[in-house]
Amino acid sequence: MKIAIPLAGGRLAMHFGHCEQFALVEVDEAAKEVRGTTVLEAPPHEPGLLPRWLHEKGANVIIAGGMGMRAQQLFAEKGIRVVYGVASDTPETIAKSFLDGTIVSGDNLCDH
Repeated sequence: MKIAIPLAGGRLAMHFGHCEQFALVEVDEAAKEVRGTTVLEAPPHEPGLLPRWLHEKGANVIIAGGMGMRAQQLFAEKGIRVVYGVASDTPETIAKSFLDGTIVSGDNLCDH
């Protein structure tokens, strides 16, 4: 499984569509282990591009601070689970809390 996490300054960006980079964290769900992290430069912001791009990169889950409804729908169409309202932290810490079932999601931090 690959978890996509938008980054700003090496930590989770509050709005996925305006991030600098994406961490793709490869995890072993059964063993609840982080296997490795690849950081990719985000493509230029263009509506609808990121769900397709992350799907092509093998993402199964995206974890974000905030995300608009249209983006959520596009991720769902690609079979990518969306978790939003997560506080900023390092990609590995966020992935581990997702695997452990302790991730705390809250209000969507995006207003569109």
